[in-house]
Amino acid sequence: MDEYNTQRKKMALPEYGRNILSMVDHIKALEDRDERNRAARAIISFMGNMFPHLRDVPDFKHKLWVHLAIMSDFDLDIDYPYDIPSPEVINAKPAKMPYNNKRIKLKYYGSIMQQMIEKAATFDEGEEKEILTQMLANHMKKSYLIWNKDAVTDDIIFKDLEKLSSAKLTLSEDIKLNEVRDILQRNKKKKSPNVVHLGNSNYSSHKNY
Repeated sequence: MDEYNTQRKKMALPEYGRNILSMVDHIKALEDRDERNRAARAIISFMGNMFPHLRDVPDFKHKLWVHLAIMSDFDLDIDYPYDIPSPEVINAKPAKMPYNNKRIKLKYYGSIMQQMIEKAATFDEGEEKEILTQMLANHMKKSYLIWNKDAVTDDIIFKDLEKLSSAKLTLSEDIKLNEVRDILQRNKKKKSPNVVHLGNSNYSSHKNY
C-alpha cells in the first residue's frame, strides 16, 4: 500500500529531501558512537554536495551541522565539531520590530527626506548649509514630480521646505531649481525598456541555520 507524504514524518528542512531524513533517523539508532560519528560525517558530505554553489559561503559547514541537528530533533548523540544552538534558540520567534509612529508632514517627500531636512536645519549658517539646502530642494522637486507629473513651481518647493524645516531652511526667490522638463527627461533616460521587474520576490529557501 502506498504511503502518502501527509502520513509520513514532517520534514523540518524539506530542501534536503526524505532520503536524507531517513539516513538521519537510521544513524540515531546506531549503538556504537564512533560509527554514528562516521555516518554523520558522511551525511554532512552528502548534504554539502547537494549545494556546491554555497561552499564559499562563510560558516557553510557549520550550518550543515546545525541542519543535521535540526533534522534529528536534537536527539543525535555525536561529537559535533561546532557549537550547536539549543532548540529554544532555533525556534525562538524574532523580536517584534518597533512601529514607526513618527508623523510624516508631507508624505510624497518620504520620511528620509524629512529626516535629512531636519538634520540640515541644525547646521550652522554658511555656504555649506546654503548648498545643502539647494540640493535638498532640487531633490524635493524631483520627488514631487513622481506624484504629480503635471507641474510644480519653485515657489511650492520653497514653501514645503520651510514647512518641513520649521522655517529653519529657506531659499531666496532668486534661486532657480532644476527645470521640470530636465528632471522628467533624466527620469526617462534612467528607465530601461528591457528590464523585467520581479518585485520583491525572494527565491532563497535557506534559513539562517
